[in-house]
Amino acid sequence: MTELPRVPRPEEIPGGLFASGRRVVRTHPLATDALVAAVLLALSTVWLAGSGFASPRTIVVQTALIASIAARRIWPSAVFLLTSAIAFGQWLLGFPLLGDAVLLVALYTVAAHQSRLRAVAAAGLLEAGAVMAAVKWEPAGTPERSLLFLTATVVAALFTGLTAASGSRYLAWMDERARRLEIERDQQAELAAAAERTRIARELHDIVSHSLSVVITLADAAAIVSRADPGQGAEAMTEVSEAGRRALADMRAMLGVLRTDKSPGLASPSGLAPSPELAPQPGVAELGTLVEQIRATGLAAEVAVEGPSFPLGAAAELTVYRIVQEALTNALRHAGARRALVTITYDHPEVRVRVADDGPASGQLPASGQLRAPGHGLDGMRERVALHGGTLRAGPAAGGGWLVEAILRTAAPRPGGVSRTAAPRPGGVAA
Repeated sequence: MTELPRVPRPEEIPGGLFASGRRVVRTHPLATDALVAAVLLALSTVWLAGSGFASPRTIVVQTALIASIAARRIWPSAVFLLTSAIAFGQWLLGFPLLGDAVLLVALYTVAAHQSRLRAVAAAGLLEAGAVMAAVKWEPAGTPERSLLFLTATVVAALFTGLTAASGSRYLAWMDERARRLEIERDQQAELAAAAERTRIARELHDIVSHSLSVVITLADAAAIVSRADPGQGAEAMTEVSEAGRRALADMRAMLGVLRTDKSPGLASPSGLAPSPELAPQPGVAELGTLVEQIRATGLAAEVAVEGPSFPLGAAAELTVYRIVQEALTNALRHAGARRALVTITYDHPEVRVRVADDGPASGQLPASGQLRAPGHGLDGMRERVALHGGTLRAGPAAGGGWLVEAILRTAAPRPGGVSRTAAPRPGGVAA
């Protein structure tokens, strides 16, 4: 079975230096923001030293203003309110600072990590501060231009944070989608493996159960007749040997599909393991051989074909063969029958399979009247027939004996004409 490729998660997809940086920032937010605060504080201190506002008071205010953003991603709203309060105190004291840029960083953090309502409220509060700063300090030369400049920075910080929030939600959705695809892939693989195990178990049951039934019956017959007629006993043992060889060949043909020969010397030019030579699956044409095997056990079996035949397809032919094989095996093992008649009736687009024997209807029951332990033969026949939209009936026949009757509906083309598909009929499998 081919292994499905693994779906990589977004965080596992290599993305170069940028992706590595994003992982570090997400993994260590406090350390990263502390480093950013230290860089901003150094730049602002250099600016403050060259301005005319340098004093112990301004250094303390600027340090408190910038240091607060070290915890911006841990407490976004609290840090924004703290920086706004410090900036308002600075405005009351009457000196501008380059460190006021951290207000934009705090607004961006709220927009990126909090709800949109909080982001809009924070932007409104910061816009009020921008109006106050534009009127008092006129950083752009005039109050009007200063207000326009500061408003543009507030809007830019707000929309940058909202865009980052949308990108984070999209990445989270992609991550969840990748996880779901991975789970779905695993589930599909499990379902496919379960279906394959069921198919293999069904085929093995049909092969092993039939072959062992024939071998056991022939071996018992050989043990009985060998004392009176050693020649007949030898012939029976020859039949046992042939039945065993046929079963072994069938087993090898089936299990050979599952083998992967990885020997270097046996590899094909394409690098793949060589495929074993497999015989085609049995079909209606092999029913004669199957009946001959059953006859060798002493059960008088015959095959009759009714109606003009038409191509059934490999799957339907295998189903017909396995149904007949299982029914004859049950007649041999359980029913105590002496004769069995197999009738294949072609009635386009249906094919009917009827296996009747003359064993007693109670042949499926032991002397105590209790049912035998349930086997898998009838279950396998039901599964096969259900795949072709047909029905199955197994039970005592009206005139005595045991009857297995199956109807398969195929999509085979009508002989000599247009391809037609039979409409499915309601109903299921009856037992």
